[in-house]
Amino acid sequence: VQLVESGGGLVQTGGSLRLSCAASGFAFRNYHMSWYRQAPGKERELVAAITSTYGSTDYADSVKGRFTISRDNAKNTVYLQMNSLKPEDTAEYYCNARFFRTDYWGQGTQVTVSS
Repeated sequence: VQLVESGGGLVQTGGSLRLSCAASGFAFRNYHMSWYRQAPGKERELVAAITSTYGSTDYADSVKGRFTISRDNAKNTVYLQMNSLKPEDTAEYYCNARFFRTDYWGQGTQVTVSS
């Protein structure tokens, strides 16, 4: 089982990034997919989630209207489009796959937003 995130980097305030999470080794289409983030000294928090069957989405209040989560089941990949980035979005971003009690995590990708 692997979840491999990519697309992080350094961006200025107001800029955009698109994170990708490529999954392998499990039935991706059956799993709810989420993006979490963790800033230094803070707890990991849920940023966005997308369900397996209908692709329903949910977002943290802090990113609503700026971030969009999507998935491509044919490519076993989940995306996080991040627009209008703010310095407070700086964090390590993690991909998560969940199916009942089964939980998989990626290794994370760093996003840094400069002011």
